[in-house]
Amino acid sequence: MRRISEILTLVGILILFGSCKKDIEIDYHRVAPLYVVEASVSNDGMKARVSRTNAMDDNTTVSDITGATVIVTGNDGTRELLLHKGKGIYQSKAKGTPDVVYTIDVEVDGQHFTSSSTMQNEPMVNDFYFIRKKIVGENFLMAKLLIQDIPNEENYYFAHLYRNGTGFRWAVKKDDTDPNKEQQILFTFAREGSNDKDLPKEGDRFRLEVRTIDRKSYDYLFSMQQMDNTGTNPIPDFTGGCLGYFSAYSQWIDNYVFRYANVSEEE
Repeated sequence: MRRISEILTLVGILILFGSCKKDIEIDYHRVAPLYVVEASVSNDGMKARVSRTNAMDDNTTVSDITGATVIVTGNDGTRELLLHKGKGIYQSKAKGTPDVVYTIDVEVDGQHFTSSSTMQNEPMVNDFYFIRKKIVGENFLMAKLLIQDIPNEENYYFAHLYRNGTGFRWAVKKDDTDPNKEQQILFTFAREGSNDKDLPKEGDRFRLEVRTIDRKSYDYLFSMQQMDNTGTNPIPDFTGGCLGYFSAYSQWIDNYVFRYANVSEEE
Protein backbone atom coordinates (compact mmCIF):
# COMPACT_ATOMS: atom_id res chain seq x y z
CA MET A 1 0.00 0.00 0.00
CA ARG A 2 2.86 2.43 0.79
CA ARG A 3 4.48 1.75 -2.61
CA ILE A 4 1.18 2.37 -4.45
CA SER A 5 0.72 5.64 -2.49
CA GLU A 6 4.21 6.79 -3.53
CA ILE A 7 3.47 5.98 -7.17
CA LEU A 8 0.17 7.88 -7.13
CA THR A 9 1.85 10.91 -5.52
CA LEU A 10 4.52 10.92 -8.23
CA VAL A 11 1.87 10.67 -10.94
CA GLY A 12 0.08 13.68 -9.46
CA ILE A 13 3.28 15.77 -9.48
CA LEU A 14 4.04 14.89 -13.13
CA ILE A 15 0.53 15.81 -14.22
CA LEU A 16 0.61 19.07 -12.27
CA PHE A 17 3.82 20.40 -13.80
CA GLY A 18 3.45 18.73 -17.23
CA SER A 19 7.17 17.92 -17.28
CA CYS A 20 6.76 14.47 -18.80
CA LYS A 21 4.31 11.69 -19.50
CA LYS A 22 4.94 8.08 -18.58
CA ASP A 23 2.76 5.00 -18.21
CA ILE A 24 2.89 3.58 -14.70
CA GLU A 25 2.44 -0.16 -14.37
CA ILE A 26 1.24 -1.51 -11.03
CA ASP A 27 2.57 -5.00 -10.40
CA TYR A 28 -0.16 -7.16 -8.87
CA HIS A 29 -0.13 -10.92 -8.40
CA ARG A 30 -2.25 -12.76 -10.92
CA VAL A 31 -4.47 -15.40 -9.32
CA ALA A 32 -5.86 -18.35 -11.25
CA PRO A 33 -9.67 -18.14 -11.70
CA LEU A 34 -11.67 -20.01 -9.07
CA TYR A 35 -15.04 -21.69 -9.41
CA VAL A 36 -17.87 -20.39 -7.23
CA VAL A 37 -20.92 -22.46 -6.22
CA GLU A 38 -23.91 -20.95 -4.41
CA ALA A 39 -26.43 -23.72 -3.77
CA SER A 40 -29.40 -24.64 -1.62
CA VAL A 41 -32.02 -27.26 -0.86
CA SER A 42 -35.20 -25.85 0.67
CA ASN A 43 -38.94 -26.31 1.05
CA ASP A 44 -39.21 -24.46 -2.29
CA GLY A 45 -36.86 -26.69 -4.32
CA MET A 46 -33.18 -27.13 -5.20
CA LYS A 47 -31.01 -24.49 -6.82
CA ALA A 48 -27.36 -23.85 -7.64
CA ARG A 49 -25.49 -21.08 -9.40
CA VAL A 50 -22.10 -22.05 -10.83
CA SER A 51 -19.66 -19.36 -11.94
CA ARG A 52 -15.96 -18.56 -12.11
CA THR A 53 -13.98 -15.54 -10.95
CA ASN A 54 -12.14 -13.46 -13.53
CA ALA A 55 -8.75 -11.77 -13.62
CA MET A 56 -8.34 -8.25 -12.19
CA ASP A 57 -7.96 -6.78 -15.67
CA ASP A 58 -11.29 -8.30 -16.78
CA ASN A 59 -14.19 -5.84 -16.55
CA THR A 60 -16.68 -8.53 -15.49
CA THR A 61 -16.75 -9.91 -11.94
CA VAL A 62 -17.64 -13.54 -12.69
CA SER A 63 -18.36 -15.79 -15.66
CA ASP A 64 -21.38 -18.08 -15.56
CA ILE A 65 -20.68 -21.78 -16.13
CA THR A 66 -23.16 -23.53 -18.43
CA GLY A 67 -21.58 -26.98 -18.78
CA ALA A 68 -21.54 -28.21 -15.18
CA THR A 69 -23.15 -31.41 -13.88
CA VAL A 70 -24.94 -30.74 -10.58
CA ILE A 71 -26.32 -33.66 -8.54
CA VAL A 72 -27.91 -33.54 -5.09
CA THR A 73 -28.26 -36.72 -3.04
CA GLY A 74 -29.85 -37.32 0.38
CA ASN A 75 -29.28 -39.96 3.04
CA ASP A 76 -32.94 -40.93 2.51
CA GLY A 77 -32.12 -42.18 -1.01
CA THR A 78 -32.88 -38.91 -2.82
CA ARG A 79 -30.96 -38.31 -6.05
CA GLU A 80 -31.72 -35.25 -8.19
CA LEU A 81 -30.00 -33.94 -11.31
CA LEU A 82 -30.33 -30.15 -11.42
CA LEU A 83 -30.98 -28.89 -14.95
CA HIS A 84 -29.37 -25.79 -16.40
CA LYS A 85 -31.91 -22.97 -16.80
CA GLY A 86 -29.54 -20.31 -18.17
CA LYS A 87 -26.95 -17.85 -16.79
CA GLY A 88 -25.25 -20.54 -14.72
CA ILE A 89 -28.43 -21.40 -12.79
CA TYR A 90 -29.26 -25.07 -12.19
CA GLN A 91 -32.60 -26.10 -10.68
CA SER A 92 -34.93 -28.90 -9.64
CA LYS A 93 -38.48 -28.62 -8.31
CA ALA A 94 -37.80 -31.40 -5.78
CA LYS A 95 -38.28 -30.09 -2.23
CA GLY A 96 -36.15 -30.92 0.75
CA THR A 97 -37.26 -32.92 3.80
CA PRO A 98 -36.34 -31.90 7.36
CA ASP A 99 -33.62 -33.96 9.11
CA VAL A 100 -32.28 -35.34 5.82
CA VAL A 101 -28.57 -34.79 5.15
CA TYR A 102 -28.10 -33.55 1.58
CA THR A 103 -24.85 -33.65 -0.39
CA ILE A 104 -24.21 -31.67 -3.56
CA ASP A 105 -21.63 -32.69 -6.16
CA VAL A 106 -20.69 -30.21 -8.87
CA GLU A 107 -18.50 -31.49 -11.73
CA VAL A 108 -16.80 -28.95 -14.00
CA ASP A 109 -14.03 -29.84 -16.45
CA GLY A 110 -13.19 -33.02 -14.56
CA GLN A 111 -13.10 -31.30 -11.16
CA HIS A 112 -15.54 -32.23 -8.38
CA PHE A 113 -16.72 -29.87 -5.64
CA THR A 114 -18.81 -31.30 -2.81
CA SER A 115 -20.53 -30.08 0.33
CA SER A 116 -23.18 -31.40 2.74
CA SER A 117 -25.91 -29.80 4.85
CA THR A 118 -28.79 -30.99 7.06
CA MET A 119 -32.31 -29.76 6.30
CA GLN A 120 -33.99 -28.01 9.25
CA ASN A 121 -37.61 -27.61 10.38
CA GLU A 122 -39.57 -24.54 9.27
CA PRO A 123 -39.03 -21.37 11.36
CA MET A 124 -41.86 -19.99 13.52
CA VAL A 125 -42.03 -16.21 13.11
CA ASN A 126 -44.05 -14.46 15.83
CA ASP A 127 -43.86 -10.90 14.56
CA PHE A 128 -42.04 -8.37 12.38
CA TYR A 129 -42.60 -4.62 12.60
CA PHE A 130 -40.89 -1.24 12.25
CA ILE A 131 -39.86 0.71 15.34
CA ARG A 132 -38.50 4.12 16.33
CA LYS A 133 -35.83 3.90 19.04
CA LYS A 134 -34.05 6.77 20.81
CA ILE A 135 -30.25 6.42 21.00
CA VAL A 136 -28.17 9.19 22.63
CA GLY A 137 -31.00 11.65 22.11
CA GLU A 138 -31.55 10.79 18.43
CA ASN A 139 -34.39 8.76 16.91
CA PHE A 140 -33.36 5.81 14.77
CA LEU A 141 -35.64 3.73 12.57
CA MET A 142 -35.29 -0.03 12.90
CA ALA A 143 -37.14 -3.24 12.21
CA LYS A 144 -37.69 -5.92 14.85
CA LEU A 145 -38.01 -9.61 14.04
CA LEU A 146 -39.28 -12.05 16.68
CA ILE A 147 -38.78 -15.79 16.13
CA GLN A 148 -40.19 -18.49 18.40
CA ASP A 149 -37.31 -20.87 19.01
CA ILE A 150 -37.99 -24.49 18.11
CA PRO A 151 -37.96 -26.31 21.48
CA ASN A 152 -35.57 -29.00 22.62
CA GLU A 153 -33.07 -28.69 19.80
CA GLU A 154 -30.09 -26.56 18.80
CA ASN A 155 -31.24 -23.92 16.33
CA TYR A 156 -29.62 -21.42 13.98
CA TYR A 157 -31.41 -18.73 11.99
CA PHE A 158 -30.69 -16.56 8.97
CA ALA A 159 -32.81 -13.51 8.15
CA HIS A 160 -32.54 -11.53 4.91
CA LEU A 161 -34.44 -8.28 4.42
CA TYR A 162 -34.94 -6.93 0.88
CA ARG A 163 -35.95 -3.35 0.09
CA ASN A 164 -37.70 -2.65 -3.22
CA GLY A 165 -36.29 -5.89 -4.63
CA THR A 166 -32.69 -5.34 -3.55
CA GLY A 167 -30.86 -7.03 -0.67
CA PHE A 168 -30.82 -4.54 2.22
CA ARG A 169 -29.90 -6.17 5.57
CA TRP A 170 -29.11 -9.70 6.73
CA ALA A 171 -28.21 -11.35 10.02
CA VAL A 172 -27.59 -14.74 11.60
CA LYS A 173 -28.69 -15.82 15.07
CA LYS A 174 -28.18 -18.86 17.28
CA ASP A 175 -30.29 -19.77 20.29
CA ASP A 176 -27.45 -20.43 22.72
CA THR A 177 -28.27 -17.52 25.08
CA ASP A 178 -32.03 -18.08 25.32
CA PRO A 179 -32.94 -21.56 24.03
CA ASN A 180 -36.61 -22.54 23.66
CA LYS A 181 -37.68 -18.88 24.02
CA GLU A 182 -38.37 -15.99 21.66
CA GLN A 183 -35.36 -14.93 19.60
CA GLN A 184 -34.94 -11.27 18.58
CA ILE A 185 -33.14 -9.76 15.58
CA LEU A 186 -32.91 -5.99 15.12
CA PHE A 187 -32.20 -4.38 11.74
CA THR A 188 -30.93 -0.80 12.16
CA PHE A 189 -31.65 1.57 9.27
CA ALA A 190 -30.65 5.21 9.88
CA ARG A 191 -31.25 8.31 11.98
CA GLU A 192 -34.68 9.76 11.40
CA GLY A 193 -34.57 13.10 9.60
CA SER A 194 -31.17 12.43 8.03
CA ASN A 195 -30.36 12.21 4.33
CA ASP A 196 -28.96 8.70 4.76
CA LYS A 197 -29.88 6.54 1.78
CA ASP A 198 -30.73 3.69 4.17
CA LEU A 199 -33.58 5.65 5.74
CA PRO A 200 -36.86 4.02 4.62
CA LYS A 201 -39.25 6.08 2.53
CA GLU A 202 -43.03 6.03 2.71
CA GLY A 203 -44.32 3.19 0.54
CA ASP A 204 -41.04 1.25 0.36
CA ARG A 205 -41.67 -2.46 -0.15
CA PHE A 206 -39.85 -4.93 2.06
CA ARG A 207 -39.54 -8.68 1.64
CA LEU A 208 -38.42 -10.76 4.62
CA GLU A 209 -36.93 -14.24 4.29
CA VAL A 210 -36.30 -16.19 7.50
CA ARG A 211 -34.49 -19.53 7.35
CA THR A 212 -33.63 -22.23 9.83
CA ILE A 213 -30.12 -23.38 8.95
CA ASP A 214 -27.68 -25.97 10.29
CA ARG A 215 -24.54 -25.29 12.32
CA LYS A 216 -22.25 -25.54 9.28
CA SER A 217 -24.20 -22.90 7.36
CA TYR A 218 -24.30 -20.66 10.42
CA ASP A 219 -20.52 -20.89 10.86
CA TYR A 220 -19.97 -19.95 7.22
CA LEU A 221 -22.37 -16.99 7.28
CA PHE A 222 -21.06 -15.79 10.64
CA SER A 223 -17.52 -15.85 9.24
CA MET A 224 -18.76 -13.72 6.31
CA GLN A 225 -20.28 -11.29 8.79
CA GLN A 226 -16.91 -10.94 10.52
CA MET A 227 -14.87 -10.37 7.35
CA ASP A 228 -14.61 -6.58 7.78
CA ASN A 229 -13.29 -6.99 11.33
CA THR A 230 -10.90 -9.88 10.75
CA GLY A 231 -9.66 -9.12 7.21
CA THR A 232 -9.99 -12.80 6.31
CA ASN A 233 -12.04 -14.83 3.85
CA PRO A 234 -15.04 -16.93 4.94
CA ILE A 235 -14.27 -20.44 6.14
CA PRO A 236 -14.23 -23.02 3.27
CA ASP A 237 -17.52 -24.84 2.72
CA PHE A 238 -16.73 -27.00 -0.33
CA THR A 239 -14.11 -29.67 -0.81
CA GLY A 240 -12.17 -29.43 -4.05
CA GLY A 241 -11.10 -25.81 -3.77
CA CYS A 242 -14.06 -23.76 -4.98
CA LEU A 243 -15.64 -20.74 -3.30
CA GLY A 244 -19.23 -20.38 -2.13
CA TYR A 245 -21.49 -22.40 0.14
CA PHE A 246 -24.29 -24.98 0.20
CA SER A 247 -27.18 -24.87 2.68
CA ALA A 248 -30.25 -27.04 3.27
CA TYR A 249 -32.94 -25.03 5.03
CA SER A 250 -36.63 -24.38 5.55
CA GLN A 251 -37.81 -20.87 4.76
CA TRP A 252 -40.59 -18.49 5.78
CA ILE A 253 -41.35 -15.46 3.55
CA ASP A 254 -43.58 -12.41 3.92
CA ASN A 255 -43.93 -8.93 2.37
CA TYR A 256 -44.46 -5.53 3.98
CA VAL A 257 -45.04 -1.91 2.97
CA PHE A 258 -43.35 0.77 5.08
CA ARG A 259 -45.75 3.35 6.53
CA TYR A 260 -44.62 5.99 9.01
CA ALA A 261 -48.04 5.81 10.67
CA ASN A 262 -47.36 2.17 11.61
CA VAL A 263 -43.93 2.73 13.21
CA SER A 264 -44.00 1.76 16.90
CA GLU A 265 -42.27 3.79 19.61
CA GLU A 266 -39.84 1.80 21.76
CA GLU A 267 -37.47 2.80 24.55
